[in-house]
Amino acid sequence: MGNSYAGQLKSTRFEEVLHNSIEASLRSNTLVPRPIFSQLYLEAEQQLSSLEGGSRADNEEEEEDGEGGLEPSSPPNAYQLPPPPEGCCTTDGFCQAGKDLRLVSISSEPIEVPAGFLLVGAKSPSLPDHLLVCAVDKRFLPDDNGHNALLGFSGNCVGCGKKGFCYFTEFSNHINLKLTTQPKKQKHLKYYLVRNAQGALTKGPLICWKGSEFRGRQNSTNTCSSSLFPPLESSGSLAAFPTEPVPGTNPSVPVGAQQAGPASDHPSVTTATGPAVFNGKDSPKHPQLVKSSLSALPRPSALGILPNSGPPKKRHKGWSPESKSTTDGGFIQGGGNRAKHEGTSIPCVPQAGLVGPASVTFPVVASGEPVSVPDNLLKICKAKPVIFKGHGNFPYLCGNLNDVVVSPLLYTCYQNSQSLARAYEQHGASTMQPISEETQLLLTVYYLVQLAADQVPLMEDLEQIFLRSWRESHLTEIRQYQQAPPQPFPPATSTAAPVTSAQLPWLAGLAASSCNDSVHVIECAYSLAEGLSEMFRLLIEGKLSKTNYVVIICACRNAAIDSCIAVTGKYQARILSESLLSPAEYQREVHYELVTGKVDSLGTFFSSLCPEGDIDILLDKFHQENQGHVSSSFTASSTKKTAVLDASGVPVCTSYHQEPRGVRPFQLAVAQKLLSHVCSIADSSTQNLDLGSFEKVDFLICIPPSEVTYQQTVFHVWHSGVLLELGLEKEPVTKQRAEQHVLKLDTEAQARFKAFLQNSFQNPHTLFVLIHDHAHWDLVSSAVHNIYSQSDPSVGLVDRLLNCREVKEAPNIVTLHVTSFPYALQTQHTLISPYNEIHWPISFSNGVDLYHESKKYFGLSEFIDSTLSGHSLPLLRYDSSFEAMVTALGKRFPRLHSAVIRTFVLVQHYAAAMMAVSGLPQMKNHTSVETLEITQNLLNSPKQCPCGHGLMVLLRVPCSPLAAVAYERLAHVRARLALEEHFEIILGHPSSGITVGKHFVKQLKMWQKIEDAEWRPQTYLELEGLPCILIFSGMDPHGESLPRSLRYCDLRLINSSCLVRTALEQELGLAAYFVSNDIPLEKGPKNEALESDGEKLSSTDEDEEAGTEGCFEAGSTSEQRGPVKRERSHSHDSASSSLSSRASGSVLYGESLAQPSGPPQGELTRSPPSCGPAEEGRAPGEIQRLRVSQGSTVISRHSPGLVPQPDSSLRTGRRSLQVPAAPSSQLSSSSGSSSTCAVPTANVLVLQASQCSMAKACRQPPIVFLPKLVYDMLLSTDSSGLPKSASLLPSPSVMWTSSFRPLLSKMMTSTEQSLYYRQWTVPRPSHMDYGNRAEGRVDSFHPRRLLLSGPPQIGKTGAYLQFLSILSRMLIRLTEVDVYDEEEINTSFREESEWRYLQLADPWPDLELFQKMPFDYIIHDPKYEDASLICSHPQTIKSEDRGMSRKPEDLYVRRQTARMRLSKYAAYNTYHHCEQCQQYMGFHPHYQLSESTLHVFAFSCSMLGEEVQLHFIIPKSKEHHFVFSQPGGQLESMRLPLVTDKSHEHIKSPTFTPTTGRHEHGLFNLYHAMDGANHLHVLVVKEYEMAIYKKYWPNHIMLVLPSIFNSAGVGAAHFLIKELCYHNLELERNRQEELGVKPQDVWPFIVIADDSCVMWNVADVDCAGERSREFSWSERNVSLKYIMLHIEASPNITHYALLGMRKWASKTRGREVQEPFSRCHVHDFIILNVDLTQNVQYNQNRFTCDDVDFNLRVHSAGLLLCRFNRFSVMKKQIAVGGHRSFHITSKVSDSSVAIVPSQYICAPDSKHTFLAAPAQLLLEKFLQYHSHRFFPLSLKNHSHPVLSVDCYLNLGPQISVCYVSSRPHSLNISCSDMVFSGLLLYLCDSFVGASFLKKFHFLKGATLCVICQDRNSLRQTVVRLELEDEWQFRLRDEFQTANAKEDRPLFFLTARHI
Repeated sequence: MGNSYAGQLKSTRFEEVLHNSIEASLRSNTLVPRPIFSQLYLEAEQQLSSLEGGSRADNEEEEEDGEGGLEPSSPPNAYQLPPPPEGCCTTDGFCQAGKDLRLVSISSEPIEVPAGFLLVGAKSPSLPDHLLVCAVDKRFLPDDNGHNALLGFSGNCVGCGKKGFCYFTEFSNHINLKLTTQPKKQKHLKYYLVRNAQGALTKGPLICWKGSEFRGRQNSTNTCSSSLFPPLESSGSLAAFPTEPVPGTNPSVPVGAQQAGPASDHPSVTTATGPAVFNGKDSPKHPQLVKSSLSALPRPSALGILPNSGPPKKRHKGWSPESKSTTDGGFIQGGGNRAKHEGTSIPCVPQAGLVGPASVTFPVVASGEPVSVPDNLLKICKAKPVIFKGHGNFPYLCGNLNDVVVSPLLYTCYQNSQSLARAYEQHGASTMQPISEETQLLLTVYYLVQLAADQVPLMEDLEQIFLRSWRESHLTEIRQYQQAPPQPFPPATSTAAPVTSAQLPWLAGLAASSCNDSVHVIECAYSLAEGLSEMFRLLIEGKLSKTNYVVIICACRNAAIDSCIAVTGKYQARILSESLLSPAEYQREVHYELVTGKVDSLGTFFSSLCPEGDIDILLDKFHQENQGHVSSSFTASSTKKTAVLDASGVPVCTSYHQEPRGVRPFQLAVAQKLLSHVCSIADSSTQNLDLGSFEKVDFLICIPPSEVTYQQTVFHVWHSGVLLELGLEKEPVTKQRAEQHVLKLDTEAQARFKAFLQNSFQNPHTLFVLIHDHAHWDLVSSAVHNIYSQSDPSVGLVDRLLNCREVKEAPNIVTLHVTSFPYALQTQHTLISPYNEIHWPISFSNGVDLYHESKKYFGLSEFIDSTLSGHSLPLLRYDSSFEAMVTALGKRFPRLHSAVIRTFVLVQHYAAAMMAVSGLPQMKNHTSVETLEITQNLLNSPKQCPCGHGLMVLLRVPCSPLAAVAYERLAHVRARLALEEHFEIILGHPSSGITVGKHFVKQLKMWQKIEDAEWRPQTYLELEGLPCILIFSGMDPHGESLPRSLRYCDLRLINSSCLVRTALEQELGLAAYFVSNDIPLEKGPKNEALESDGEKLSSTDEDEEAGTEGCFEAGSTSEQRGPVKRERSHSHDSASSSLSSRASGSVLYGESLAQPSGPPQGELTRSPPSCGPAEEGRAPGEIQRLRVSQGSTVISRHSPGLVPQPDSSLRTGRRSLQVPAAPSSQLSSSSGSSSTCAVPTANVLVLQASQCSMAKACRQPPIVFLPKLVYDMLLSTDSSGLPKSASLLPSPSVMWTSSFRPLLSKMMTSTEQSLYYRQWTVPRPSHMDYGNRAEGRVDSFHPRRLLLSGPPQIGKTGAYLQFLSILSRMLIRLTEVDVYDEEEINTSFREESEWRYLQLADPWPDLELFQKMPFDYIIHDPKYEDASLICSHPQTIKSEDRGMSRKPEDLYVRRQTARMRLSKYAAYNTYHHCEQCQQYMGFHPHYQLSESTLHVFAFSCSMLGEEVQLHFIIPKSKEHHFVFSQPGGQLESMRLPLVTDKSHEHIKSPTFTPTTGRHEHGLFNLYHAMDGANHLHVLVVKEYEMAIYKKYWPNHIMLVLPSIFNSAGVGAAHFLIKELCYHNLELERNRQEELGVKPQDVWPFIVIADDSCVMWNVADVDCAGERSREFSWSERNVSLKYIMLHIEASPNITHYALLGMRKWASKTRGREVQEPFSRCHVHDFIILNVDLTQNVQYNQNRFTCDDVDFNLRVHSAGLLLCRFNRFSVMKKQIAVGGHRSFHITSKVSDSSVAIVPSQYICAPDSKHTFLAAPAQLLLEKFLQYHSHRFFPLSLKNHSHPVLSVDCYLNLGPQISVCYVSSRPHSLNISCSDMVFSGLLLYLCDSFVGASFLKKFHFLKGATLCVICQDRNSLRQTVVRLELEDEWQFRLRDEFQTANAKEDRPLFFLTARHI
């Protein structure tokens, strides 16, 4: 009936409890009533409430309270409702007095609430959608932590006002809840009710009942791993959150324990919730988000463990496995304790339908008497046993509950192992038996038996064992299931007999008998309680000291077994119990131990170990003795060193150089992959990204709140040049400007992000790229923020900002997530499409180096490989002596967290090593060899370099309080040893910057040549070369890059219990490195200096990074060295001798390794780096000498000038010389470098073994020291061949969907690995993607979201910055276009005089003036550079004035183009989408695709001799341009306006655009060009292309040419357009004449435009200087609308036949625009008067030059052609379609020989290969390239042109033609003075007669070419024109085009003039 005060006996209520117990037991089906005393105590356990998470119905499943002591396996309570009183109301939602209690009805009514009462909402099963309002005494409701509710009930009815209900049963009857189960306030009082701003009563926070919510029947599919949410860092308590297990923790709670309140003497480790260690499905039901104030208890009380002992409390129901409240602790497993947001507690809201076992129930209620946990258990056992509940019932525990941990994880694993059988059954397979409980337990025993003493059980291993076992036992069925269609088949009989429960204890005992007591089996007769008691007894008696696991089996009952497994091994139990702590709790635990002084005992212990007493006393003594001497002795060897000096006399290190910046091939490849993904989003039909609408790129990089990462990213942006490239800044870019583009996700981020969103909203034409770097950090859902916003505003910040609605919906924001560990973004609910993932490419494929790089990346797999190679010391190591000491101290101090012990031991080791190296040799016994090596090399490295460059040691201390302790201690020891100027100690924390001493800042500035007095290093990369220990704290690295001088990565203190893949790889990513690729393998490891990455300030982007050259100091003799203190030498000796005894047989060398003399001091310089690491082996003699001395330790003790190095230096040097891939660690060691003095013999040079650590840095990755547990995890492989770490849970914020999943495979690519995680993982409820699928969309991927993943430190930042650059370039390229930019040709042939239009200021041509101007026959359009010149009168043109003809294939390539930015008035192709023209294009999302109708338009055409039928496709939206006989009826005409119309928003002339092969690339979108003006645009297409054009241009009118024109050229289209429009003009005149309009008033003009006209310009001319002929002009872009309105407004416009404009050219001369109008040829964009040109036709057969031909016909007909010189059109270069779509090929299919123009004609009746091309095209192409065969005299003879009658054919640039028209009254040039070199008669008609030809004079030998349709008409023409009179014909001079007969070839006849 409610929770009582924690653990206090309420004696006054004894009778009530007794009464309730008796009542419950009478109703119960079970025989054993619950003990009354256990009911009188409350447990303070954490319950996972079944709360409502956004959707109702989640919490509707009834839950057992346990009040009746029921087992969930028994039927539910058959609760009988008492009959209601006579005559009372029984309506649902009303009380028995008939008053409405529903919240919706009375929310606005005033309700009287007595003092001390609260309004709450009750849930009625019969009204699931309503809350009933009740008033309840708040003393009977729980507090914010779910505790302290009085037993019982006191409430009032707010409807009728009845007061004083003392029993909830009575109250529930009164308000008509109509329950079928026993009424319980915990189940039915759900919500607090609160008044909103309007005063209305609304549903408020959930009531945090602790007792019953989650322990009932688990009816839902439980996908949440049983784990508790880590409490919020700042909250101090999770108790306020009675929710589901929290991702990232493992509910494994020491049972029944009470809340650790302020009075708790020792915040037990077990009190903390742990990581979600297993991927169980045992999470209870769906919780709701509760908003409650967090109580500020000092301890994480989530586990509900209280220090006092006592019998189990009420509501405890024992610690049965169903009681999931226990924080499941357990085997370390994938969940790790790395919840991303440390301590973020968020309710789990699993979906009911997620993958998992159908209904995991927990049919295990404890029964029997409680088992008492003995006092002093921890003290005696030295560890807290971890008890895993197995099968069946689990007994109560009481007593000293602080000293045990209980977890249901094993139970969960057993349950999950049943799920696969069900999965197969669902697919039609017959019933497959899951593994029996007995087999499960036996397999578990086998697994435990084979574990080594230093191994910890992993739940993943057990799951795989179960999977394999089940597969083997059901192999036949599985194969049938996989191969055959699903159908029932009989289960195959299992060959092995199943294990029976009677056999089980015996078999388990037999299995355990072989393991030397490591596993102990206890068999019980009646219940597990016996076994547990027995185990506790044995533990207290010390009889289980060698036992790591105790298996307790109770197999007494007939059906099922009871079991549990206790982990009693000290090492295993400690690791497992600590793995249950979340990061926040872990930090709090450590902080508590430090604050309360519990660690003082450790210090005392260390002091007792030191033979001389306290270390501090020893330090003080040493300090006093050596004051003033130490530093000089240390610096002597380095300062007196031979060095290269610079001009100012300062020593210079030749190894240190800054690498050139640049983008590596890999980075460029990744940037291009990113770009192609963005383009594919834009190209997809979804129109989610319109790249064409963006003019520029902007970006914002979001990074975790790490000051170093922030500065590093800013530096990258600043120095990459991206801001200049994107046009966001101008030179010089300041750092402050770069900071505007980097956002640190801290408390101040929200305001800046809001400004970013505002900016994106205000600039729709800018594409904003939102880069989320280090994207695996903080994936917590913003729902958490809603709960904890007061306490920690940064919770869920990434979700709140990057996943907000504005970002998701903004069409101009692309989000790019960048991470090295993408696993948490690759779940079933991810927002990122698998097609939008970009993975870093592999460098090798099938042995081929895909990207040639000078550097090789050295990452995790390479580190692991180094341990397997066997020929060099591994780069991954563990420190066995350190581990042994930690284990020993763990047993001695069981109450201290192992992180505290490990840190204190390691700091002690470092302190002792520093003392040993500094002259206290006795301390070397108090450190490990590894730590001594690190310290030695750290101290000696600066002495090997003239400048003092040293190495960096990274000491990773995740826990900030411990990092501070380590820093203080090491700084103190350094100070006492007077080493402050030898190396720096830096405390690095994410929230703070770097602090470096003045002395070292000065050094860094000198090395990096920095002048700025205020400069301080802000990134770790700027510490390059600084000898230092970097203590790197913070629970997670945030992408900080480390310099190349990093030599040791000491990860011995990482939280080894956090076994999650992301966490492990993240820590090891700190050591990732780049090494030189060009180092020969036999010289050293093939690796190289760490270079940037996005994460490391790339060498490409980092000035300070040093190079590959080593420091080489010249040898010096011992006499030249300064004196060194004798005792220093001695101390080095002893230290080194201890080292030399190392198993590896290291050999140290000192001065005795003397070398022959060399060049004098200062002359020896460094060999170039290309020689490889020549430092170790200068000459074969030196190498030999080294090898000779390998056998023994050679240390000279008689040279006072020598300081031998206690390092494995020779071992190192030797290995690096002889063995490939020498380990970096040894090479970097200071191997006697400064001590390599010569033996006192004359003229001896020291071996150049000593070299700057920076030189070695380029060749060797750092050495990594790991905890043994992690080391084993990385080096052991599973059956897939991958390291075991790969099979761990990928991230703490996700969970596995099933235990039965395949392993990752070694052969998987990154893409396949992504798909694996997308299939097998789901986000936890705290994950920001959790609710994604709940949105109900099948395709829940966000279209503009990408994921870039690549190994740590590989260069991702550089890659995405490069991507921004090339994206910007591409956008600019998209807004640019290549237009033809060619000067007009043949300008020198213009006549000056009367050809000018002299009224320069006229806006329109004056008709009278214009008619007087002569026509300029000469073609000036540059596209006709290869065309024949047209002569207008006798000219003397020098032959060289005309260029040589181009090859046909050069025509396109060689034309000059210019790149122009598209203006807002450009015409566009199909790739342009913008909001303004969506409707114009017919693609508007709100409209259906344009519907069109097909109409036939027929007219007769005399030229074609038949009726022509044209088809119009007219979209519904364009039907208003046409006249129909009736709506939807026959098409009658196309509407034409009147000449007199003066509209400024309507273009009168219809525009026709003939096109072929350019459905995508043709510029048909004239919306912007017309500036939105109303216009009629018709595309003229061939029949076979109709469908594709209609698809791309659904809203355009199509005019479809008849099928006979499918192979015709542009002449046919022009011909039909003109014929159609003249016919339409006649129809419109007739139609409008009936309306009273004069025929001449109907608008007669049409526009015929090329499909490549892109922009239009106007030249503004200042005519002020008209007299002097000097004037100024400028050109600007205008709309086509402007030009058309201007031309259409011309006076007397109907008197002009053709109007046009210039073609644009950048080099347009002033005089070309000075005259406003010319009477000359017009091309490309013409305005044609179809009325005047009625009798002048286009030649429908022509393919080329048809416009020139037509212009000449129009002029000869006496009509006016006017070119507006101040308007120009730009033509886009389009590489496809148009005239290029005509390919001349052979008709013989197998002929692969290229066809050349000379083969286009042949002799008639010959066996020539026929070509598949129109005859006219063959003729035109042949004449263009080979006309000199017909007109030999005309070649370069421009004064004697070829006479061409009635047509213009291009005879090539070296032949001139003279055009004459045979029509009567035509205008022709005077030919009386001209003598022609040839005559061309092309298809001449009856107007050409013999008398007409006799007017012309020809040279002797001139040639004639007659061309006709067939041989017959050829002969008739010769006879009719009397040609034989003057021309000599021969039979062999007859030719035809190379066409087959059916293709109707053209025939030629040539002759010579007599």
